[in-house]
Amino acid sequence: MVSFRDLVFFLSLASSIAAVLCNSEGDALAAWKAELVDPNNVLQSWDPSLVNPCTWFHVTCNINNTVTRVDLGNASLSGPLVPRLANLPHLQFLMINDNNLSGVIPKEIGLLSNLRSLFLSKNKFSGSLPPSLGNLSSLVFFEAHDNSFSGIIPASFGALTSLKNLRLDNNNFSGNIPFTLLQLVNFGNLQLLNVSLNSFMGSVRPTNSSEMAVTTIIQDPKAPN
Repeated sequence: MVSFRDLVFFLSLASSIAAVLCNSEGDALAAWKAELVDPNNVLQSWDPSLVNPCTWFHVTCNINNTVTRVDLGNASLSGPLVPRLANLPHLQFLMINDNNLSGVIPKEIGLLSNLRSLFLSKNKFSGSLPPSLGNLSSLVFFEAHDNSFSGIIPASFGALTSLKNLRLDNNNFSGNIPFTLLQLVNFGNLQLLNVSLNSFMGSVRPTNSSEMAVTTIIQDPKAPN
């Protein structure tokens, strides 16, 4: 039987762990803010002197006071993503679409194992997508359209078995669409795949015949052989 003293100790320990986690998450977000240009002072409430980032605007936390959502879409922000965002281990939603963000996607974003929605669309991101994004096993929505990404789609994307919507349209991708990703189409995992307005070779031809699992595929028309 747990004594009152033991109960107080465990509660105190849990509180201390939560406080440390809040500090590391706040430090990570503050480090990102320091790299951003914020002409409309959208991030004014992101005060690093506050212990708990859950009091900041555009940040949502769970009952344990850990960050689960960052909503900064259409905020006129410019600047890069930073590797320290990987210090948000419970983050589920990162919505930073419709800004002027630029640079490459840090490979550390692939450490956000609880991420469900990653919206990067309508920015100025460039470079290749890091293969580490294939580690985001909980990812359901990934939108990276209307950027300047280049290179190939990593074969590791085939491991994103929870993925329902994938939009990579209007970038500078090239090469072949990886077979591993096509398997997600054939197995009916994906509901939407948009790879149009790129320079991919070949076409996506699903072989899945199940009436219960249909993928909407949007791609550039190819000349007949």
